[in-house]
Amino acid sequence: MDVSDFDFDLPEARIALRPIEPREHARLLCVGETLTDHTVGDLPDLLQPGDLLVLNDTKVIPAALSATRPARAQGGGGDVSLTINLHKRTAPDRWRAFIRPAKRLREGDAVIFSDSFVATVVTIRDGGDVELTFDRAGGALDTAVSAHGRTPLPPYIAKKRDADAQDESDYQTVYADDPGSVAAPTAGLHFTDALFARLAEHGVEIAKLTLHVGAGTFLPVKSDRTEDHDMHSEWYDIGSETAAQIAKAKAEGRRVVAVGTTSLRALEASNGHAGTGDTNIFITPGYTFKVVDGLMTNFHLPRSTLFMLVSALVGTDTMQTAYAHAIETGYRFYSYGDSSLIWRR
Repeated sequence: MDVSDFDFDLPEARIALRPIEPREHARLLCVGETLTDHTVGDLPDLLQPGDLLVLNDTKVIPAALSATRPARAQGGGGDVSLTINLHKRTAPDRWRAFIRPAKRLREGDAVIFSDSFVATVVTIRDGGDVELTFDRAGGALDTAVSAHGRTPLPPYIAKKRDADAQDESDYQTVYADDPGSVAAPTAGLHFTDALFARLAEHGVEIAKLTLHVGAGTFLPVKSDRTEDHDMHSEWYDIGSETAAQIAKAKAEGRRVVAVGTTSLRALEASNGHAGTGDTNIFITPGYTFKVVDGLMTNFHLPRSTLFMLVSALVGTDTMQTAYAHAIETGYRFYSYGDSSLIWRR
């Protein structure tokens, strides 16, 4: 398919730089046979008793860091300031990171975060993707990253403002539990404890899985054809209790609704079965869904793999119409924006 089929014009003013408060007051566009406008707080009325909501309980780590590459004895000039965004852990003492300016780095260079926290460049890949090995591992490395890092806001927000203390809570779901993501599962940002209580009263069941979101979720599609795109991979874990809930819901004809594209990717990659692994599943129109009946998700970038995914649920024409409606009626886009509830055709 042509990537241009998934393009649309988005006014800059539609990109949300802060979330709505309280969280469940965000708008929600229901996409099914028709388009209807709601708020996230209406969710209990939009779901049926017995529906199974599947949440991603990953926790965002402070993966945005600053560092220095010291001056070399020969060549390379003086000290170089580095902007670092961790995106994938590869070993207890190693992370891959997007670093700017990566062109000022060589394999073997030291990367200094502080007098007592240092890493070494192992590999440099295209696109500023650099693998670092640190001077500590495991929990000690986690502690050091937390001490030196900041909330890793998406690039389209970070280029307009710096992260602050408010983002530490705003960019985290109320049910975040398993640290490891460098981006939030943003559909879940709309939920509150009060909303969960109303969903339970309505008979909606909750299940949880973990998928650690990588920065690759923000990488643009540079190919002209979807078939030529190299999809990023992410690690997921589905426990036996969650798998049993999914199997029971499917056997009883109840709907499985993924909260976020990350939950959906984990469910479809695993066929809803228990287990752990990496997935680079790339869902585009024509894909046959095996598990998910509906999806709650925010509004995505033009030409992105995530807009392709939502188009696979109901068709590209329907999603283009839905997004045009959202833009025209003032919905807020991206991580801190409004939400949608999409039912599989």
